[in-house]
Amino acid sequence: MPESPPTPPEELSSDFVESLEDCSAEELRAIERYADALAEYREREARLAEDDQDEVADRPEELPDDVPTRATLTIKEINGNRYYYWQWREGDKVTSKYRGPVNPDE
Repeated sequence: MPESPPTPPEELSSDFVESLEDCSAEELRAIERYADALAEYREREARLAEDDQDEVADRPEELPDDVPTRATLTIKEINGNRYYYWQWREGDKVTSKYRGPVNPDE
């Protein structure tokens, strides 16, 4: 166990370091857990943002902006007429977006 307090990283503001120095060991452990969870969350968000950028770059031209690239084109029959719909899953829900009639003359 160290005999003197650790040196704070230079990236931290002096106000933040002073706030930490006023915390109990229990509060510091809680801050540690929160900081780890927050860092993991932000890293995940950054990875997802990068994936979204890749998805936009690979987007087929006929795909509307509000339809993800993982969507598939399906045909639904309604009142004897057939229509194309984009469909994709969002969690437990399947989302559909109208594309147009299968036969453009309809």
